[in-house]
Amino acid sequence: MRTDDDEDMEDFRWGGIGVIVKPARLFHNCLTVHSRYTKMNNNFDWALVPSFLAALDHGSLLGAARALGSTQPTLGRHIAELESQLGVVLFERTGRGLLPTDMALRLADAARAMEGSAHQLVRSVSGAQAGVSGTVRITASQPVACFVLPPVLAQMRLALPDVQVELVSSNEVSNLLRREADIALRMVQPAQASLVVKRIGKVTLGAYAQRDYLRRRGTPRQLQDLLAHDLVGYDRDETLLRGFAAFGFPVTREAFAFRTDDLILHWEGVRAGLGVGFLADYLARTDSSVVPVLPVLKIPPLPIWLTVHREIRTSRRIRAVYDFLAGAVPKAM
Repeated sequence: MRTDDDEDMEDFRWGGIGVIVKPARLFHNCLTVHSRYTKMNNNFDWALVPSFLAALDHGSLLGAARALGSTQPTLGRHIAELESQLGVVLFERTGRGLLPTDMALRLADAARAMEGSAHQLVRSVSGAQAGVSGTVRITASQPVACFVLPPVLAQMRLALPDVQVELVSSNEVSNLLRREADIALRMVQPAQASLVVKRIGKVTLGAYAQRDYLRRRGTPRQLQDLLAHDLVGYDRDETLLRGFAAFGFPVTREAFAFRTDDLILHWEGVRAGLGVGFLADYLARTDSSVVPVLPVLKIPPLPIWLTVHREIRTSRRIRAVYDFLAGAVPKAM
């Protein structure tokens, strides 16, 4: 497995063609931080940003270098130069790798957005989309396929009008390997060497309940209050059981009044007022009658991995769809 920061990025990092832009202005627009950090000189090198993102994703210079097909000293120089140009410390060097600072985490989302914009810029200038046609088969988890991708694909239809999409709603992680799809959106990082994998964002999670349910049962104020509430959980999946145990509240399946491994049914159960459930924030935002509870509960976010076969390097059709999704999906989350 290798990440999709391939040789095409050597000349332009996000394109490989001779595009002249004003990097300082682009970076200033994308990364709004304290005024003393935005006063960058006109020689700011935005080609250093992929090295920053790779170091952030892989947690070490060695891992970042492998992902970019570069060397550890080169990545070290890139990070040092970026820190010098920005006037901030992005990583703490520890014996176990790189620990991102608060500033690095603040800049990460904007840097990823800039990466997606750069991809779109290069495609527009080079005319890479012209003549791209055919069918691309995409697979994604049920909630992503049903609630995130339809508006994204409507936008893509305007950008790539000659591309037809087949969308497979599935929570299985293996169907890309079986060649049942060209591109996969997953919350689990595949490890197979035959796949190109790119982390494009994260899914934030929270505890939610329907307003009528809360009027009947009251609003939980702390984690242990949940034990006196009806809970919506999973059937065979033990993720929530492990989560409660990690917070010091070991529970059994019987603690969940409604159980299903179907993620859409899980969502509909919360919407119907069956109890408190644990949902992706992007999903909860689609219904104003479902409101957050226990904002102090910090659930680790899930990374979003965009995965494709290596043939992306020879298929303009798949590459165009892959690049569009990389830029559009994080914004839709």
